[in-house]
Amino acid sequence: MIFRLIKPYWRMLTVSLTFKSLAALADLFLPWLIAYMIDTTIPALRMAAEPDLMPLFQLGGLMIVIAIVGVILNISANRKAEYIASYAIQGLRHDLFAKMENLSARQVDVLTRPSLISRMTSDTYNMYNATAVMQRLGVRAPVLLIGGILMSLLLDPVLTLIMVAMLPLIIVIVYGASKKGIPLYKRTQEFLDQLIRKLREYITGARVVRSLSMHDHEISAFEHANQQTVTAELTAHITMAKINPLMNAVMNIGLVLVLIVGAYRLASGQAQIGQIIAFVTYFTIILTAMMSVTRIFVLSSRATASAQRIDEVLDMPVDMQDGSEDVRPDPTRPLITFDNVSFSYNQKESNLKNINFDIYQGQTLGIIGATGSGKTTIINLLMRFYDVDEGAILIYGQNIKDLKAAGLRRRIGVVFQNDLIFADSIYGNIQFNRDKITDEDIEKATRVAQAEFIYEKEHDLQHQMAQKGMNLSGGQKQRVLIARALAGKPDVIVLDDASSALDYKTDMNMRKALKQELSTTTMIIIAQRIASIKDADKILLIDEGAVIATGTHQELMRTSTIYRDIARYQLGGDDA
Repeated sequence: MIFRLIKPYWRMLTVSLTFKSLAALADLFLPWLIAYMIDTTIPALRMAAEPDLMPLFQLGGLMIVIAIVGVILNISANRKAEYIASYAIQGLRHDLFAKMENLSARQVDVLTRPSLISRMTSDTYNMYNATAVMQRLGVRAPVLLIGGILMSLLLDPVLTLIMVAMLPLIIVIVYGASKKGIPLYKRTQEFLDQLIRKLREYITGARVVRSLSMHDHEISAFEHANQQTVTAELTAHITMAKINPLMNAVMNIGLVLVLIVGAYRLASGQAQIGQIIAFVTYFTIILTAMMSVTRIFVLSSRATASAQRIDEVLDMPVDMQDGSEDVRPDPTRPLITFDNVSFSYNQKESNLKNINFDIYQGQTLGIIGATGSGKTTIINLLMRFYDVDEGAILIYGQNIKDLKAAGLRRRIGVVFQNDLIFADSIYGNIQFNRDKITDEDIEKATRVAQAEFIYEKEHDLQHQMAQKGMNLSGGQKQRVLIARALAGKPDVIVLDDASSALDYKTDMNMRKALKQELSTTTMIIIAQRIASIKDADKILLIDEGAVIATGTHQELMRTSTIYRDIARYQLGGDDA
């Protein structure tokens, strides 16, 4: 994946790698100059009747120039490497986010939201680290390693053979640890997903946790998830941490052997002291290069695990093909038809069974049922967040699978049970970057939604909202969300338990305003209170994913015992 990411920057990458190679060659050239100075230049000065120090100064000056050039080239190459890594990962994050946007709701359920967050954050960061380090060390380390061996070979072939004999052991150590490291790092990221999920749950439900005095339980649960993550990280790090000590041990053994043999060869006149000093320097360079290679393997092991998780998302097939047709309104046909619809989230247990109903333009459909009976699932299918398993959903007689998803959803204004308010102005939350919505549309939407409280706020519509609307009451948040749905002037308004936090008077006034000012708009109202749906043209009573009764309020009062009991309990005998 890394090579695919940096491919668009090949020109800059070529310059960067060239600079790195030249800087590495400069580092390799210095020990050879030191050996030449000690073994040739200095002895010549001692033997001369009138010593001329100019060659010594020239050689020293050349070494300084080479060192400075090497530093400049390294700095320039490192900057280019960081630039390439930053923009390459920016592109990766863009592609990953775009893919996440196009995932179906079912695919998101499979991957889970915490895992997607982890892949977008920690996994892409691991890729960034590996991309940057591989550019900085991916050429420099091999050049120093191979170049150091070649220069050592020119200085003393016998000592070089001793050093090279250590390399196979190092390769075995690095390969063995890396092979174990990749699955361990992947497991670490999976535990990190669970940790993020637990943290996300706690932050979202902090008030519930405190109100139920479950603080200690949540701390214990978080600590368990945290400990699992730490254990997985330690296992992976300990496995990879064996590489450096083992490499050091092998290379130090090689260095001891080199010094022993070098001392013997020096004493026998087969080597010179400058050669030995340069050889030890090359040995250090080679050792440093091997450490760099080790670092590359450690980071690449982690990056490989992260790349596999990212590719898992990017390579996901499109399991919901977008339609190609536009909605063609036809007042003679029902606006919405559910034709024998069945659906299951997990493909095992049915969440909806044989749902049938239709609504014409301007009609209101009320849906009531116990928690978990499938009310919101109906809306998820209507919005085509999921595809039905059996049956069909029609808009003006057109199957929604044949319609463009964006066009379908623009015609439906929906307020879900736990909809989101952003940390923006009230105006921004209602207008929501929809260009066709005017100030007049927003004014009308707030009036119908009974959201006049907005104009009592400081700066009214420009009043800043806290994240998730924490500076508003529950009823105020619901009215802002209803205004957001109404502002788009949709053909269908869906209120999914969207008035549960409103008092009865506000709820009644809003229903009156909806009926008066949006008489041609089709409405689907999901509610727990019969008072919110009793005036609907059609009411569905749902239980365990099936429609057990349908009709108007008056019809259900006559034909459905369950509905009648709910109405009498909520409304009282006379009102019902």
